[in-house]
Amino acid sequence: MSLFVEVALPVPMRQNFTYQVTPNQGSQTLPCPAIGTRVKVPFGRQQLIGLVTAITDQCDLTPKQIKSVIEFIDDAPLLPDSLYKLTLWAARYYFCSQGQMLTQALPVALRKGLDAAPQKLQYWQVTESGENIALDSLKRAPAQRKLLEQIQKAPITQDDVISLELNKTALKTLEEKGWIEKREKLAELDLSWRTALELDETPHRLNKEQAVAVTILTQQQGYHCTLLEGVTGSGKTEVYLAVLEHILKQGKQALILVPEIGLTPQTINRFKRRFKVSVAVLHSGLTDNQRLEAWRQARCGQAAIIIGTRSALFTPMAFPGVIILDEEHDSSFKQQEGIGYHARDLAVMRGHLESIPVILGSATPSLETLQNALNGRYQHLQLGERAGNAKKVRQGIIDIKNLPLKAGMSAPLINEIRTHLQAGNQVLLFLNRRGFAPALLCHECGHLHECDRCDAFFTVHQSLGEIRCHHCGNQYAIPRQCHNCGSTMLMGQGIGTEQLAEALQQEFPEYPVVRIDRDTTRLKGSLENHLSAIHKGEYRILVGTQMLAKGHHFPDVTLVGLLDVDGALFSADFRAPERFGQLYTQVAGRAGRANKPGTVLLQTHQSDNPILRDLLHRGYGEFARSQLQERQMALLPPAWHMVLVRAEAHSALDADNFLNAFAALLPQDKEFEVIGPMPAPLDRKAGKFRRQLMFQAKHRNRLQQEFERIYPLVEQLPEAKRCRWSLDRDPQDLL
Repeated sequence: MSLFVEVALPVPMRQNFTYQVTPNQGSQTLPCPAIGTRVKVPFGRQQLIGLVTAITDQCDLTPKQIKSVIEFIDDAPLLPDSLYKLTLWAARYYFCSQGQMLTQALPVALRKGLDAAPQKLQYWQVTESGENIALDSLKRAPAQRKLLEQIQKAPITQDDVISLELNKTALKTLEEKGWIEKREKLAELDLSWRTALELDETPHRLNKEQAVAVTILTQQQGYHCTLLEGVTGSGKTEVYLAVLEHILKQGKQALILVPEIGLTPQTINRFKRRFKVSVAVLHSGLTDNQRLEAWRQARCGQAAIIIGTRSALFTPMAFPGVIILDEEHDSSFKQQEGIGYHARDLAVMRGHLESIPVILGSATPSLETLQNALNGRYQHLQLGERAGNAKKVRQGIIDIKNLPLKAGMSAPLINEIRTHLQAGNQVLLFLNRRGFAPALLCHECGHLHECDRCDAFFTVHQSLGEIRCHHCGNQYAIPRQCHNCGSTMLMGQGIGTEQLAEALQQEFPEYPVVRIDRDTTRLKGSLENHLSAIHKGEYRILVGTQMLAKGHHFPDVTLVGLLDVDGALFSADFRAPERFGQLYTQVAGRAGRANKPGTVLLQTHQSDNPILRDLLHRGYGEFARSQLQERQMALLPPAWHMVLVRAEAHSALDADNFLNAFAALLPQDKEFEVIGPMPAPLDRKAGKFRRQLMFQAKHRNRLQQEFERIYPLVEQLPEAKRCRWSLDRDPQDLL
């Protein structure tokens, strides 16, 4: 009898592929495949690694079409049943292939075929000759001396080298001298935390609101989703820690998701200070092998706490206990490239499948989550007062109409900065625009230098000596002459973080300035070093983009200045007011977090803007609820459910024709609305014209049914071959 397996492959075709199981070389018996294991198979001219989704003894292909499995990589399924079901559900919900979603759930190293079993642990121990070396003889080699002293006390592992930032060159030199030697051993599974949880610090005393929240969260059993809405500085992390202690004492693991890599160091340190347990970390800043090792530790149960960014959602837990999403409103939880899944929505689904609680924490909850909390689908807990001695911040608007500006700063703001610095405090200035200037202008003819591949201007990066397009990555050396008239009178137009930091250094030469944006934190460890220096008080003036806005705790920051908010108030995206409200509240929340009073100043030309006034006078909570009513009246998400179709082509007509053909397949009635096709707000990007088609339905089920009906028809459209198109379910960014 023949045996066949259905294999999900990482290809965009929404189907699985059938392969025959043949005996291994030199064996008469067939391998015994299991659903959820990896296999290597031929696909066209290449070999791919996929996952088995079904086993059958029948195949509809002709004998010539049947190909055999090359290799069975695993003996047992990689993912637990709950995660396997989650990926299949997500593939259907986000209209992608099972193979794309299943491979998304695996670390890159496993997608390449590496072994999922725990690897041998490498460690260095001192040799006999190394024992007898007098440390004083290494006075002229301090790095070697420090390392040898450490290894003489106890052997060190590869993880110790990374976590303690030990000198790798010194390690190699000591090994060459024969004073230390590298050995291997099988890693022992240590699950002692499950029976004897140790705390490294005494928990803080909770205030009344925190205590009530912890009591409610720890008394419930099984799945429940809770929105923990707490003003900035209200001590949400302390609530997480108290819930975690309850979960860990039951011998269960916790998965904590944060929106950006920048928040992981402080989150890790906070949890490591409290609990004496192994913490696994997963984010894109790690190597493939480091992520695989963290994945293995979580899967076998050795890591009690798993902390990571969006993709860590799919990390298996041997003893699942709780999932916590910090800053749940953050758009970083939505994947923009490839499969546009939302980690928040999948976390809620995973909690449901694993029957464990999910906690969504935020000072500025997204309107989707807020609606679910208000209509009773989620439990709603609120923390309305700042923790400890932190006081409510003082807010103010600086109307900059007709005021002279110095590098984007008005005189009132500069005076306020000086006052706070002279009082011995730190100041944070927020400008969501990196680079030196957002455009390069010719002073003689007025020509603005535009990217030749996008409908966007080049950003000037003075320190790098280049102009760069932030949309497609196109870059050139800063030109000496205008491309239009040949004049040498070129100047930056507008203000970026680089120019602002320079101006502040000139204005306040006695106070060190640090700039934190994507340009200054490119190198590994640079962000952690900057944040550590800020906490030590080495920098007094902080300049940054939204990397500095989220979740950071700077106790000495007493003044926060927002330089340019006008651009955020006017946008083609219906989510712009919600985003602005979240950003303003989060940035403002960095001020006055300890016992020093905080001030927030906002510069604007639109001091009478109703959105701005509403936000400042009533706070984010009331502002968000009024935004929710507006969305319901306008029949926009979350009141209705949206899918966005994007098409791009070298010819705008090809993209338009495809979307028109697509729209013709969709129904139009009272419960279904089609908008477009229309040009994207950035019409041309990387040399291609971009068009959009939006459609909304009153009920999510109806949207799913209609889409599953027309999807096969869309793939067969002749116009589909003339452009590149993609679907975005529940889009977060219309630009």
